[in-house]
Amino acid sequence: MLKRRLTLAAGITFLARAGQADPAAHWSIATEYPADAMPGEGIALFAAAASNENLTVQPRFDAPEGLRSAAMPQAVKDGTVVAADSFAATLGPLDPIFQLSGLPFLTASPTDAARLLALARSAYATSLAAQGLTLLYATPWPPSGLWSREAVPDLAALKNLRIRTYDSASTRVFAAAGAQPQQISFADALPLLRSGSLDAVLSSGDGGAGARLWETLPHFTAIDYAVPLSLAFCSTSALAALTAETADHVRHAADATQTRQFAAMATRISENESRMRQHGVQFAIAPDLRWALEKHAAPIVTKWGETAGQAAQAILARYRVG
Repeated sequence: MLKRRLTLAAGITFLARAGQADPAAHWSIATEYPADAMPGEGIALFAAAASNENLTVQPRFDAPEGLRSAAMPQAVKDGTVVAADSFAATLGPLDPIFQLSGLPFLTASPTDAARLLALARSAYATSLAAQGLTLLYATPWPPSGLWSREAVPDLAALKNLRIRTYDSASTRVFAAAGAQPQQISFADALPLLRSGSLDAVLSSGDGGAGARLWETLPHFTAIDYAVPLSLAFCSTSALAALTAETADHVRHAADATQTRQFAAMATRISENESRMRQHGVQFAIAPDLRWALEKHAAPIVTKWGETAGQAAQAILARYRVG
C-alpha cells in the first residue's frame, strides 16, 4: 500500500511539472551608444519586441561594464551579455567584410546603405556564425561628417587636426590628408574631447551621440563620408536553447527592428540637423575638402578589396554596378 501511494504521488508530481512552462530565459543586449542614438533605439525596440512570457530582454546602453563595440563579440561569447550591438567597422579584425559599410564615399544615403546590406548580409551572417554568433539585424547611421572646434572649410584646415576616427580605413584616409587621426571608440572619445586632447570627431549628428558632441564641438562639416551600419547579434547557443516558437519570435522581432530602423531614416537626418542647429551647431558644406578626401580614399578602398578577398570584392563590384 505504501509503495502504491509513493508511486501515485510521484506520478502527480510529474504531471504537475509537465504542465508548467519552462522558466523564462533572461537576455541582455548591450551597446556603447546612448539610448536615443539609432543603435540605442534599436536595442530598446528589439528588447520590447522579443520579450514575451518565455523570454525577457533587457537593453543596456552607454558601454555597460566598459564594453565597446570591438569587444562585444567576445563579451557575448563569454556570457557577459547574451546579445550586443556593435559599430560594424570596428569588427574588421574578425573579418574585413565588416568594414564594408564604413568604406569612404561608398554610400551616400540610407537607400545606398540598404542596397549594400542586402548584398552583404549573408557574408556578415556567415562570419558571425564562425564566432558562435547569430546576426539579428542591422541599424543604419546618418551620414558621417566632421565635428570640430573650429570650422574646417578645406584641406589646409585639416592639417595636424587631432581627429577621432572610427575604423582603420578612416584612420588611413585622414592620415593621408595630413590630419592626426586616432582610431578610438565613441565612448572613449568623449573624455578626450573634454580634456582638450582631441580637436574633431568623425561621426554622425545622431541623437544622444550628437548631443554629447555639441557640448565641445560647435562646428559640423557635412562631407557624407559614409552611411555606416551597426550590427546586432546574439549567442547562437542561447538562441538554440529557446523553444522553437520563442526563437522564431526573436527572429521576427529582429526583422521588425531592422525594418523600423531603416524607415526611421526617412526623417532622422533632417530631425538631427534641426536639433543641432537649435543648439548652436554651425553647419557647413565643404566640396573642396570632400573632393580631396575622396582622392585620398580611393587607393585605401582598393587596398581593402585586395585584403578582404574575392568574395568581398564581388560584393563591392555588384554594388557599384547598381
